[in-house]
Order: sequence, then C-alpha cells, then structure tokens
Amino acid sequence: MRRSLAVLGGSGDLTGRLLLPSLAHLLATGGPGATAEVLAVSQQEWDDVAYRDWARDQLATHAADVDEQVRERLAAGLQHVQGDVTSAEQLRAALDRVTGVPVVYLALPNTIFLPTLEALVDVGLPEGAQIVVEKPFGRDGADARALNEVLHRLVPERAVFRIDHFLAMQTALNILGLRFANRLIEPVWNATHVERVEIVFDETLGLEGRAGYYDTAGALRDMLQNHLLQLLALVAMEPPHAIDDTTLPAHKADVLRAVRPPSDMARDTVRGRYTGGTVDGRRLPSYVEEEGVDPSRGTETYAEFTVTIDNWRWAGVPFRLRTGKALGTDRREIAVHFRPVPHLPFGDRQPEPGVLRMHLEPDSIALELNLNGAGDPFDLERHVLETQLPPPELPAYGILLRELLAGDTTLSISDDEAEESWRIVEPILSAWVADEVPLQDYPAGSAGPAAAG
Repeated sequence: MRRSLAVLGGSGDLTGRLLLPSLAHLLATGGPGATAEVLAVSQQEWDDVAYRDWARDQLATHAADVDEQVRERLAAGLQHVQGDVTSAEQLRAALDRVTGVPVVYLALPNTIFLPTLEALVDVGLPEGAQIVVEKPFGRDGADARALNEVLHRLVPERAVFRIDHFLAMQTALNILGLRFANRLIEPVWNATHVERVEIVFDETLGLEGRAGYYDTAGALRDMLQNHLLQLLALVAMEPPHAIDDTTLPAHKADVLRAVRPPSDMARDTVRGRYTGGTVDGRRLPSYVEEEGVDPSRGTETYAEFTVTIDNWRWAGVPFRLRTGKALGTDRREIAVHFRPVPHLPFGDRQPEPGVLRMHLEPDSIALELNLNGAGDPFDLERHVLETQLPPPELPAYGILLRELLAGDTTLSISDDEAEESWRIVEPILSAWVADEVPLQDYPAGSAGPAAAG
C-alpha cells in the first residue's frame, strides 16, 4: 500500500523543526515509507517552488547532519497547497492532490484540532487512511473525549496515531527490554523491593521564544500530562504477552486507570515560575518579562506531583513526576529507588540503598550499588555500573514517522490512555486554578522552588 503524508500546518515550527528533518533522516536510512509522497497544507501564499525553498532552509538548519543530496531529494519532491484546514471544501481540494492512501498529520495548534477533524468528517477519508494528532491531546478531559468521538467517526481507533515522541526515545524503549528480557529485573520490580520511583525532566532551557504555545499550556500540560505519564505507564505496567499495537497500549491504559490522583494537593503537588537569573553563564529574564507572556495567566514553568498506583504490584509506592525550565542543571531520568536491605551486618554503617537510573538525552543506564571497600574489606563504598546506549539510527520523530508510514500504531497513545491521563491531571489543574497551591518563584539557574522534591 502506497501512503502519502498530508501535513496540515505544513509551514509551522513543528514541521520545519521536527517533521521535515525526521523525514530527511528517514530518507537517508531508506526505511519503510522513506519515499512517501509529502503534501503540505498551510495558509501561506506559496506555490511548490516557494515551499521547497522554505523547506531547504529548514533542513539546512535542523538537519545539517543529513547529506545535502538527501535533503535535496526530499525538498525537490515536496508539494504545497494553500488552504484553510478547518474548511471542508478547501481540505477536499488539497487532498485531491494526494495519490496514495493519505496519512493526515495535524501539525497544528491544539485549539483547532476539533474543527479540523470535523471538516475531515465532511470530506471523508478512504479506507486505510490514518490520522496523526500532535500533543497536547485536548485542553482537558472533556476536550479529549470530544476529539476521540470525532476521530472514531473518521477512522477506526487502530488508524489513529496520537503522537508522543518520548515513546520513541531510546531509553523509553529500553524500559521494555530491561524489564521483560532480564530475569534479574522483573522479580524485584514491585512494592516489596521498590521504595519510590522518580521520573524527572529538568531543563536549563528557558522559554526560548515559545510563548505563543507555552504560556497557554504550562509545564503540567506540556510535559507531565503526556510525556511523563507515558514513562510512568511503561515503568509500572504489567508484563504484556506481546509488544504490538493492541497489547502495549492496553497494558499502559490499565496501569493509568489504577493511578490515584494526589489526595493532598498542597502536600503532593508543587508549581513554580522562574524569575531572572543566570544559567550556564547566560542571563535569563524573569518568565513574566519574556516576549509574548501574559503575567495574569499565572503560567507555571515548574510542575511536580506525587501519585500512587492502586494495584497489587505497586500499592504504597510513591511515583514522583517533575519538570522545570531554567533550572541549574539538566536532569532527565527515571530513578527506581530500592528499599534498604532487611539486615546489614556492618555495624552502624547505613549506606544508601541501590538505585537504578535510566537517563534520557543522552541515553544511558546506571546501577548504583554498595560494595566492599578497596582498603578496609569491611568498609562499604558506593560504585556505579553504567553503560552508554548506542545512538539510535533515527531521531525519535523519525522512528514514529517510520512506524506510522508502515501502518503500525504500537507507539501511539490510545484513546483510553489520553482520557485517563486527563483524569489524573484535572484535579491538580483545578486546585492550581483555585490557588490551593501557591505559585512559588524560583531564580533561573537554581534547583527550583523551595518545596521542590
């Protein structure tokens, strides 16, 4: 089956910064779908030639590591149609130019997902068509349910690809291999042996000119509601009988259903916003002074919450998820903290229990253990066994594009997962809107708000 990629929002930042470069990497590897037809739809008054010139500039900036001849092959085959993606008539005219089975990619602001999908319902899609939806999937649970209802009128659920590029990160994929291909790991992957789990994505980057999106989303919607809850699902899910497009999403949805939202918002959640400061020698202004920011929104740049999972495997184990911008150090990891041993025959020495750390960007896995000292054989020393994971052949978005152009939705978020994620996060959002949890300032370059975990 020959597939054609129709990118709605084809002149946007997402397309130029991520999709086109990922297609170039895919073309360079010669993987499935590498030569798929690409049609861009945007409101720009461009013909094919003007769009290709824009694409060449984007590829030179964001895919400089790809051979220039490969980039040119991609750019030379791109097509562009000017059109309003919320107009059924204009969408129909644009999609008439597609010669293969369409994969319709909504590279759009999520505020126009619903009218665009409704327009596509009026247009109608042929059998075998797919819909790709970027995050965030809705603004809240009701919005997500409305999107799912329209999507299911368009195509079967197995033809919907809700994108989350964290699912294609090397470390995220290696959670599956680490857990389910090693008899050493899975027997201790439970509340009997695990004391707590931390899933952290701290960034030294500030707003970086993304006020148009970020100031209406905030850290909780931008990172925790989707990316970090997906990592939690991979860490906490039950062993599947197979890794495929029905079993993996179903197992992730099962564990998300068991997540209990925080019971004490003031104790179990933290929100913060950076003020002026210095990060890695760069002077950052206060968030509220960044261009395009509306201070009255009270948008958070730091978000943290702790949840528990009401099932046999994880009962009583706290899972802490956190993310922040303009922090002093980049920390991107899943840290599984094991419980202390029941008896330590070394007198009053009490070393820290073992920790398994799965680092993201760059990807590595480290196991912190206590071993006998090199000098005094009865002393204990901390040692770290670490391996750097080989770089993947494709960037995360490239992996997702390869899978969706092959018709495989294993790495997609299911309808149930999307709605369950909002069920977990909505009570936190409501408490924050009601100011039940104070918005704490923290200086750029610091470790975050005073209450940060």
